[in-house]
Amino acid sequence: MLLTAIGGLRVVFVGGKGGVGKTTVASTVAVARALEGARVLVVSTDPAHNLGHLWDRAVGDEPVRLATFTEDGSAGGLVDGMEIDPRATLDRHLASVERTMRRMLPERMRPHAERHLEMAREAPGSFEAAVLERVADAAALGMDEYDLVVFDTAPSGHTLRLLSLPGQLTTWTESLLKNRDRSERYASAMRSIAGTSGDDPATAADAELRRTLIRRRDRFENLRAVVTDRARTGFLIVFTPERMPVAETLELADSLTDLHVPLAALVANRRSPADAGELLSARRDVEEPQLHRVRAALPHVPLTELPLVSGELVGHDALVDFARSLT
Repeated sequence: MLLTAIGGLRVVFVGGKGGVGKTTVASTVAVARALEGARVLVVSTDPAHNLGHLWDRAVGDEPVRLATFTEDGSAGGLVDGMEIDPRATLDRHLASVERTMRRMLPERMRPHAERHLEMAREAPGSFEAAVLERVADAAALGMDEYDLVVFDTAPSGHTLRLLSLPGQLTTWTESLLKNRDRSERYASAMRSIAGTSGDDPATAADAELRRTLIRRRDRFENLRAVVTDRARTGFLIVFTPERMPVAETLELADSLTDLHVPLAALVANRRSPADAGELLSARRDVEEPQLHRVRAALPHVPLTELPLVSGELVGHDALVDFARSLT
């Protein structure tokens, strides 16, 4: 049911409350699709990365090969993984801004601008904006080079903030562009009155700034279009069948609706077995009403139950074995 629900999608966001197994489910989905022959990129956006720990290997800020599968001797599916590094992303972003600033600003203004850049490094929202650019890059990379991109996201609140940013930053950038247009019209009128040429460094700097803003706006607009397109994108909420995770799941589903992000599927993770002793059987009975709450609130969203496993799901072989249960 789960693979059917996401079968035609190009981008899947995996989210939910902290500690419910989002990284495991994201990797399991990636492996299951790769076993079907798909090329899959798994991207961790959570500052507290677990992707490398789960696969028991180093995963960094650029894609690395995690698994390759072959079919009848020919090339089959694969899984690549990357963990977005917020600090490195922000450092690269500010370095790019500084290079642009040095081309555009006169020497006397640079020290003041550099102080503002240092303040921006720790400003609220800076990490999120920088990570969002990497998410946009990963989504674009996925459309070009992969069949599916799976985003292993941070806990719900952080992820909702991230998903709301494309619209907010697009609006903010549009406002900046309108302000630049008004300033340019005024400056042009003043140059005309003064009889001066428009081919001065300030005019060239304004043109470069406008091009930079337009590129940024287009990147966020494209990401928003992808995230809200149910033909290409779906959100997969992972939860454990307990009161608090279920409550957060229902709140998250409502918030995704408000953001126009399509909810593709639900995963009840670590479902207790009915035939493994009195304790787990009793726990399963406690879980049943919570699953009923989810089904009643979201009756049209496919729900898959993944079992509680006795061993530790770590490493390539364990993930492949678990993923085969989905195919």
